[in-house]
Amino acid sequence: MVAVNYVGEELWSYFNAPWEKRVDLAWQLMEIAEQLTNNDFEFALYLLDVSFDNFAVGPRDGKVIIVDAENVLVADKRLIRQNKPENWDVWYESKFDDCDKEACLSFSKEILCARVTVDHNYYAICQNLLSRHATWRGTSGGLLHHPPAEIAKEGRLEALLDECANPKKRYGRFQAAKELREYLAQLSNNVR
Repeated sequence: MVAVNYVGEELWSYFNAPWEKRVDLAWQLMEIAEQLTNNDFEFALYLLDVSFDNFAVGPRDGKVIIVDAENVLVADKRLIRQNKPENWDVWYESKFDDCDKEACLSFSKEILCARVTVDHNYYAICQNLLSRHATWRGTSGGLLHHPPAEIAKEGRLEALLDECANPKKRYGRFQAAKELREYLAQLSNNVR
């Protein structure tokens, strides 16, 4: 017997939702990535299986919820600082994986558990859910596909998504993720 709890529709069901709703969901996903990576508890929770069916949207409040946390790696940042493994204080930038399958991620569990500053969650959300590299059930373009003409023309969103998924500059993903969170907040009026 298996007991399940309905918490809302899969994120996938919002793939073709109105632009404003998709922007809000994207902002929430980037906020989740930030909170799981940097928090007051000094534990980083790295999502190792990021796909549209591992997130749901609450029916009452529209909040994004992680529904499948089966593949999460927990890193104790205090312990890393205390033990100081080799390169513990060197920022770690996850390597882009341009594969032809759905929900691809490349990572090293050893490195995720040995560094204090890691961009894995931003990489996972950008590559597998938001950017043009995201593919799912025969679609591509990610949750932020087909932006309104004025946003597409401006080019900022596409540039931030590209740098977040596949950075061209050293440590570019860290800055792109920060700017993307701010830009999505501005677009969705979630400014704090």
